[in-house]
Amino acid sequence: MITITIKKKDDKYHYIRVEGHADYADEGYDIVCASVSCICITTINALISIDEECVVYTEDDGFLEVGIMKHDAVIDKLIENMLNLLEQLADDYRDFIKILR
Repeated sequence: MITITIKKKDDKYHYIRVEGHADYADEGYDIVCASVSCICITTINALISIDEECVVYTEDDGFLEVGIMKHDAVIDKLIENMLNLLEQLADDYRDFIKILR
C-alpha cells in the first residue's frame, strides 16, 4: 500500500511524504505506482522550474519526502493540484493508496 502523509502549518501545506508500493500489479506494470510517481515528480519538477528554493525533497525506491519552503499563489496552486489528483486516485484505488492528514 502507498501511504501519503500530508501536514499543514498555518493553513499552508508544508510537508508531504509518499511511501510504499501499491502492489496493484507486478513491478513494471503497476499503473497505480506509476500514476502516483508521475503526479508527484511532475509537480516537483514544475515547482523547481518556478523557484529552485521553494521545495526540498528526498527520493528513493518507494519513498518521497517533500518540504515546501516557500508559498505564493502559483506554488500553492500546484501543491493543491497534486494533492487533488492523489485524492482522486486514492478514491479510485482505495485498497492501494491511503492518505493521512
